[in-house]
Amino acid sequence: MLRRDAVRVLTMEARRALARLVASSIYELVPLANARDHAAVLPSGARVTVTTSVRLGLDATLELSAWLSSRGHDVAPHIAARLIRDRAHLSDVLARMRSAGLHKVFVVGGDGDPVGAVADGLSLLRLLDESGHSLDEIGVPAYPEGHTKIPDTVLMRDLREKQRYAQAMTTQMSFNAGAVASWIERIRGDGIRLPIHLGIPGVLERGKLVAIAARIGVADSARYLMKQRSLLGHLVQRGPLGADQFLRDLAPTLASPVAGLQALHVFTMNQVEQTVAWQRRMMAELHEDQ
Repeated sequence: MLRRDAVRVLTMEARRALARLVASSIYELVPLANARDHAAVLPSGARVTVTTSVRLGLDATLELSAWLSSRGHDVAPHIAARLIRDRAHLSDVLARMRSAGLHKVFVVGGDGDPVGAVADGLSLLRLLDESGHSLDEIGVPAYPEGHTKIPDTVLMRDLREKQRYAQAMTTQMSFNAGAVASWIERIRGDGIRLPIHLGIPGVLERGKLVAIAARIGVADSARYLMKQRSLLGHLVQRGPLGADQFLRDLAPTLASPVAGLQALHVFTMNQVEQTVAWQRRMMAELHEDQ
């Protein structure tokens, strides 16, 4: 939660920009067995995205996505390129999504060895384009703090190419406002215009985060943590993780019309109740004295 004195020092423009983003939060869920119980406290008609992994598989992602959609939520399942066997498999996935009322997707490369010929996110985006899909929105990941295995030059090249097929990009979880602000300035100067969904942590306690990581699978969790460089550093700190200081430090960028920040993408790790409570407190504080 933002401290009241911290909220008061924000400019009116920054306060309004932050309030708009907090109101536009997208909740990321992990398709574990108890995910439906946690999802029960989601706001009505919430925007939700559901992760996928090698261990849990694509079926778990699509099943939870379909269930959430049937409850009136606006859902985008993650589809990992390395879990798609071929064109026929992709057609089956798209048909399954249509029957469940799913019209958005988040395309990732995925981990582990490819099960077929689709080895990365860009290849899947091209395959989707060739399929003549009827999706309303395709999202792709972005890495302001870099990737442990992909050089920055390749990340930028691929992101520039991906914007031909996508409508939004979601940044990795970050706690480094300076790095994110510099990255936004860089990509906008480089002609990348995709709207940004800013990746932030929900209200995560270290013990619960470790427990969920164990249920996802050690290998998947290790790969995930290696991608989230800022998270590794914060895991050694005491107390719950949160985005308060990060958002406060990033406020000048949030208020910039050229930044193109469209929503918050909240990595809840299924701590939905705590994250929704955080959002409501934030909204109340940001609207005080307006």
